[in-house]
Amino acid sequence: MRTALVTGATGLLGRQVCKAFSRGGWDVVGTGFSRAKLPSTRKVDLGSEEEIEEALDDVNPLYVLLIHSLISSYKIAHLTLPNPGAANRFPDKCDTDPEGARALNVTASVTLARATSARSILLIYISTDYVFPGRPGEAPYQANSPTDPPNTYGQTKLEGERAILAENEVSCLGVVLRVPVLYGEVEENKESAVNVLMDAVQKAQEKDAQVKMDDWAVRYPTNTEDVGRVCRDIAVKYVDTEVGKRTALPKLLQFTSEDRMTKYNICEIFAEIMGVPLDGMVANKEGNVEGGVQRPYDTHLSTSALKQLDISVKTQSFVGWWRREVKAYRK
Repeated sequence: MRTALVTGATGLLGRQVCKAFSRGGWDVVGTGFSRAKLPSTRKVDLGSEEEIEEALDDVNPLYVLLIHSLISSYKIAHLTLPNPGAANRFPDKCDTDPEGARALNVTASVTLARATSARSILLIYISTDYVFPGRPGEAPYQANSPTDPPNTYGQTKLEGERAILAENEVSCLGVVLRVPVLYGEVEENKESAVNVLMDAVQKAQEKDAQVKMDDWAVRYPTNTEDVGRVCRDIAVKYVDTEVGKRTALPKLLQFTSEDRMTKYNICEIFAEIMGVPLDGMVANKEGNVEGGVQRPYDTHLSTSALKQLDISVKTQSFVGWWRREVKAYRK
């Protein structure tokens, strides 16, 4: 049986990646750290080369795919990186703790890449649309479009991409998948920069709330279940391709929904679904503030490379999913 080893299996995306591979008939071994609980997930410190190699060697199946699904936070040795909080604050934390961000997105990724490449294991590295500058008028970005990250988060993810591809240059077993902001099933709303906006809408119901919400940057919220399915489809495509033909497969892939909206637009949708007013929220159209962490305006990703591989880029309806989630069916 084919086996997928999923890092960050206890996180927002990792949980759905595990489910997608399980539904596809794969044996799935998940790893985590602070939330790892045996027997469902194995505790592995991604800052430890020894622990990574031990996990890979213990699993030791015919096929192993390591889905490096960490996109936000992880604890490496004694270094604690922050959880993705309300209003997508992780880029802010990356700018204040660049060493921590680099330890997660670059150093740990290099260790993973070396270990998997040496064992002929396919490594799928989850990256971000923040590797692009997102200047007005530039999107959509192709996978090979020039990169120019606007902040430390995007820069360290880009460095992670380059490290993964460099370590797998000969084996051709390193693949990068860029995704935008994600939403889906959560244990707490703060796991997702989209789900947490439900809390902002609730906050806006308080007297004289005046919650300020970004209405400038364009987002393309994508469901984690869809990303999990795409990861599985990529794995099947690359594993099933003959070794000699693998060099012709693209190593940079991108996946996104086409639901175009600002954070304020998302809050409007949530308010409509919940049947509450949004008078206590103020749309902020100011954009980036001088001296603050810079964010892109529009980093819409092209999915053409996935389409060329005959991998479906279909996504579920944002509004439809949220109506089901809050059980607010309306005609």
